[in-house]
Amino acid sequence: MPAVRLRGVQVRRGGKAVLDGVDWEVSPGDRWVILGPNGSGKTTLMSLICGFLYPSAGSVEVLGETLGRVDIRRLRERLGLTSAELTKQLRPDLSALDAVLAGRHAALETWWHEYTPEDRDRAAALLEAAGLAPLGGHAFRTLSEGERQQILLARALMGEPELLLLDEPNAGLDVGARERLLSRLTAVATATGSPPMVLVTHHLEEIPAGFTHGLLLRQGRIIALGPLARTLTSAALSECFGLPLRVVRHGPRFACHAVA
Repeated sequence: MPAVRLRGVQVRRGGKAVLDGVDWEVSPGDRWVILGPNGSGKTTLMSLICGFLYPSAGSVEVLGETLGRVDIRRLRERLGLTSAELTKQLRPDLSALDAVLAGRHAALETWWHEYTPEDRDRAAALLEAAGLAPLGGHAFRTLSEGERQQILLARALMGEPELLLLDEPNAGLDVGARERLLSRLTAVATATGSPPMVLVTHHLEEIPAGFTHGLLLRQGRIIALGPLARTLTSAALSECFGLPLRVVRHGPRFACHAVA
């Protein structure tokens, strides 16, 4: 069963198609990256998968459930999500450890649920894996942007999600913080038993090793999709972004620059 299945999906806003005719599947074991210019429909696509938005036409299935026929609150508990919007929703004084712990139930506060000693051990272990164990008692607002993104990833993993959704986790990070987060994402992507993953980014340099597939969007339509070797090409990226680009690969990592 696919983790995500979209068939003929269209989303219209103000008479304009933000997504148009999207057919896409995410299979178990897939690691997808979504790329495209601003306004291409990337955020809209992620909002559909999370159930924050419903299609104007077509069908969206997530973890075997069809949007519009499922209790979306229960479905979200099966998802792991990192996003800028989630960062804004977390209470600034919430401790790093509690921010991770609350992810067990996709909650924003720990007082809404009861937690077992095993839950607390798992939250502490996820902080340790991120290299942030000493910061467990620190308020979320006091953390650097790179540390916050690591906390959000640990939080997303806390509930042992069946699908992991990463909406621009590297945005605003300096090179050091970016590389530390990419190292952690690579460890997650290549670990046995990890859930399927979908990552939205603007930059090829931000694709972790271990990712397998790419989806390129332009003006709400799919330009290319499939294995990275077939989608992250100079020709496909040039068409997607509307200018001549050259894609280079360094081992498992990609980079891209304009052709003079």
